[in-house]
Amino acid sequence: MRIVVLGANGGTGRCLVQMALDAGHEVRAVTRQPQSYPVRGPGLEVVAADATVEVPLDGAAVVLSTLGTPFTRRPVRLYSRSTATVLAAMRREGVRRLVVVSSSATEPHHHAEGGFLLNRVIQPLVTATIGKSTYDDMRAMEKLVSESNLDWTIVRPSGLFDSDSVTRYRLSESRSDGIFTSRADLAACLLAQATDTTWVRRTVAVTTAEGTPTLLAMLRREAFGK
Repeated sequence: MRIVVLGANGGTGRCLVQMALDAGHEVRAVTRQPQSYPVRGPGLEVVAADATVEVPLDGAAVVLSTLGTPFTRRPVRLYSRSTATVLAAMRREGVRRLVVVSSSATEPHHHAEGGFLLNRVIQPLVTATIGKSTYDDMRAMEKLVSESNLDWTIVRPSGLFDSDSVTRYRLSESRSDGIFTSRADLAACLLAQATDTTWVRRTVAVTTAEGTPTLLAMLRREAFGK
């Protein structure tokens, strides 16, 4: 199966591409910086493209989007613009299966595992300030995807962290009490959607329960790089 991965040079994207290659798929990794792309292997095609302008989908069976951008107070349009471009390209090329990464924060809710600090302080602060433009654009992306006539799935991870291996991650309809998602688990979930029809035309939350960092450790890393 030929899989197109958008945002292939991000942490989740690189992990996803390697997993797909290891599983024997042909992978087209789309990135704006192909010269520095670190993944290698048989079956890999690295393509230079800006997903907000053009997406090469000829011969593709599935599109998996891991596109993302850091928080900013400036308006964010990456998610909605790239989605509009992808949807048009998929209709043109006759590609039906689309899986996109969004965020649990697009639908803020009480997390049973989050405690006072996350639910009453961090989540309201981030979604109202530095994350507001990002989550607004993610919601616009979700609307475009869910209103399409394609075989779509929207995947909502929680706080992302790096790990060495895939765990028995949890899947829930739309939202979850879990507050962390490893990039390895997110990548494994995305790859599974390439062939699994369980979550077609549905939104699924993916979370990690094993080997997660503490909330304070994640905050220290995000704030101070430690």
